[in-house]
Formats: sequence, structure tokens, C-alpha cells
Amino acid sequence: MLSLSASLAASLFGGSASGTASGDAASAIVALKRAQVKGAEAKGAAAERKDPVTITALKQFEAAVAKARDVKSALQDPRVLAVLLPALGLADQAAYPGLVQRALLADPKDPKGLLASLDSRFKAAASTLDLKAKGLAGLRDPALLAKLEAGYVQYQYQQGLDDKNAGMSDALYFIQNAAAKTDVYGILGNAVMRRVVTGALGLPAQMAVQSVETQARAITSRMKLADLQDPKKVQALAQRYVMAQAGTTSGSGTGSLFSLLG
Repeated sequence: MLSLSASLAASLFGGSASGTASGDAASAIVALKRAQVKGAEAKGAAAERKDPVTITALKQFEAAVAKARDVKSALQDPRVLAVLLPALGLADQAAYPGLVQRALLADPKDPKGLLASLDSRFKAAASTLDLKAKGLAGLRDPALLAKLEAGYVQYQYQQGLDDKNAGMSDALYFIQNAAAKTDVYGILGNAVMRRVVTGALGLPAQMAVQSVETQARAITSRMKLADLQDPKKVQALAQRYVMAQAGTTSGSGTGSLFSLLG
């Protein structure tokens, strides 16, 4: 089995998206619950759309797409990638523009192609864009542009949540997508799902250099995959993750919080 360095594993599976936000476990749980209150995201996104930085980024994105010579040049433009990657849930892949371009231009229907060996988020993004079939015309489609801009605004809103409590955006993504993962390899093949599950279970990030079979056993020995179909257990895992990200899991008060989560 080929062993991977930590840096190579990060490039293939995605590094942590969490910043250096401070906070304690209790406030992290409260923040996560507040973010899920009906209307909270819509209100936050509406405010984000008025932010000068967001407005400028979206205008530059639109202008760059409109002026691009072809789809490859569009995907090489920093103004395009600055919006496109966050909108598609790939903000943590900005350091790998070459890989991003190849992945987004690949055929998502090819079971043996490049996308089969990458983070599953790339395949989802390539399917959404359909650039392999549509080229630049697809990227200029008004409906797609509106969807991408909405995704970027949502990302910016969630980054604001991360600034206050690390791991919030990961936790929200996990809550929304956990039920779709029916096997452990689906978790390992998605950087965000991997971060949340391994973080919630207390597994070290260095585990990524081990064989995928070893990683799979480490996860399934600590949780039941059926738990991902149970909203309450998904919520508990997400809460464990943000608690861990708060950096207080070894504190005297965190143990009692974990016990309350079951």
C-alpha cells in the first residue's frame, strides 16, 4: 500500500476549513442551534448580499465570465475561481488551480476517469457545471450564474459563523448531507464529511496517511453507519465536532457536555 505524506493527503482530501476562531464548547453548541433556526440562514444571506466585499467579488466574477475567451481561460482567472470554488463547496481547493481545472472539465459520467479518484465534491461540482458538455456557454447560463452567486453568498455567511465558532460551516454541511452517505467510503471520499466524522469521534488528522481500509475500520469501530440516517444522532455528531473545534475537549467542563450528548 502506498503511504501518503500528510501534505499530499491534504491536497487529495482537502485541508481543514476551520479558522482560528475562539470560543468554548457550550457557546459552539448554542451557535450551531441558532444557525439552524428557520429563517436564520436566509436573514444572514440577505445581509451578506449587502456587504461591499461580496458585491465587488460578484461583479468581478460576472465580468470575468463575460469576457473569457474560452472555458479554460475562465477557470484560470482568479476572479472566477474566487467565487466559483466557494459556491461549489471547494474553497479549500483554491491552492490547487491545475487540479481544479482538470477536475471541473472532466466527464462526471466516466466511472474510471479522474473524478473517480478525487474528493467526491469534485464530481458533484463537475455535474453541476457540466462544462465537459457545455463549455463556456454552460458557465454563462443565467440560471447557473444565479445558483453560483447564491452559493457564494451562503459561503460568505457561513464563513462569518466560522469566524466566531470554528467548524460551523463544516457542521452545517454535515447535517445537510449526512443521510446521503450510506457507506464508510462515502465519508472518507468527502473532505468535509471526513473532517466532521473523524473530529467528532476524536480520530487524529494523521489517520489520512493510513490505508483507506484502516481508516474505514477506525470509523466503523466507533460509530454505526445507520446513525447517519437518524437526525438526532447526526445532530449529536455535529455538536461533538464543533465542541472539539472549540479546542476545549480536554477541559474539565467538556466531559459533562459530551455525556449529555450520549
